[in-house]
Amino acid sequence: MLTWQVAGHGPLRALDERLGRAVAAGTIPSSAAEFLADLGNATVAVPVLLMVVVWAAWRGWRRTHRAVAYEGPAARWWLPPLAAALAPAAVPALVAPLKLWLARPGPPAMAGAAHDGFYPSGHGATAAVAYGVAALLLTRGQRWWAASRAARAHTSALAAGVALLNLGVGVGLVRRGYHWPLDILGSWCLAGVLLAAWCAVCGRWGRGADDGGEAVDGR
Repeated sequence: MLTWQVAGHGPLRALDERLGRAVAAGTIPSSAAEFLADLGNATVAVPVLLMVVVWAAWRGWRRTHRAVAYEGPAARWWLPPLAAALAPAAVPALVAPLKLWLARPGPPAMAGAAHDGFYPSGHGATAAVAYGVAALLLTRGQRWWAASRAARAHTSALAAGVALLNLGVGVGLVRRGYHWPLDILGSWCLAGVLLAAWCAVCGRWGRGADDGGEAVDGR
């Protein structure tokens, strides 16, 4: 729906541009907005994800070898971290064609930019995918209904933190005049598809790396 409104110059696009100008002229300090916007850079978000990928790979390898020692089934421990490491590469492969197709002009601050495609936001999608997959890796294998109250609180806090972080990235991008609000919303929708695909792939072919680890430990 968002893409249709942007492509067809619908009423939602007109409202979006009015809102974008209002936020860009708002009272949020430019330095704080720039800092938040920079959190969507691949040079920031991807290294954070890669650190979590290394931790998840080590954890999966250790649990799998422990399971083998107890004559348990060998698991594809490498699949979730590998899929997570590849997830950010799918962002430009999906964002770039949409930007070329729609060629949406950017906010006034971006007049004269080298490119003329601002929907969806690459920074917004990169942040949502990188931080989102990192959070999914950190909580993979936890059964919400069987987890302790502390574990459930930790998972909830992590999810809320990732949501607030991405909200901050979006607000920073709009406040600095780099994107319209719909550019950010569109990138979040795209990121949701990629996160769902990661969950589907790991759920279908990556079972056992974490699911079986708890039984091995006897907990």
